[in-house]
Amino acid sequence: MTEQLTVVLTKAGRTKIRYPAARVDDDGDRISVRAPWAAEGVRDFGFVRFEPGDVFVEHFWRTRWYAVKEVWSGDGVLKGWYCDVTRPALVRGGEILVEDLDLDLWVSADGSSVLRLDEDEFAESGLTRSDPEAAAQAIRALDALDDQARTPAGLPALLV
Repeated sequence: MTEQLTVVLTKAGRTKIRYPAARVDDDGDRISVRAPWAAEGVRDFGFVRFEPGDVFVEHFWRTRWYAVKEVWSGDGVLKGWYCDVTRPALVRGGEILVEDLDLDLWVSADGSSVLRLDEDEFAESGLTRSDPEAAAQAIRALDALDDQARTPAGLPALLV
């Protein structure tokens, strides 16, 4: 039987969303889960739509400052990768606890579109003043994801 976990995403000390997910793999550093689109309705970003029926294969690291989420349509077509810059994940008591640090990256399935997102929200968050080390880690994480996405191997190289 597949282990069920709850992903808890917080932002600025408040729970943003929590949802059930099935554990796919855990190598001690990276834990991967599969979960259906957890928000209500459709979220249209302009460059991608998340909608009921979509499936997310999410990869969280205990030592890295990001999470990589493969986004699949309900009929099994890869839409792309949505990456959250986060503090390293904490896994305990059947939960994966992740703190969102505002910065995000979107990479289309074919790798032709790499978009840095929410840099304005990050600047407004005050993290550079309240926790300069975490802010520096977040910026390094976004840069590393962006750089990896633009290599021939792309983000899938992080998931092997």
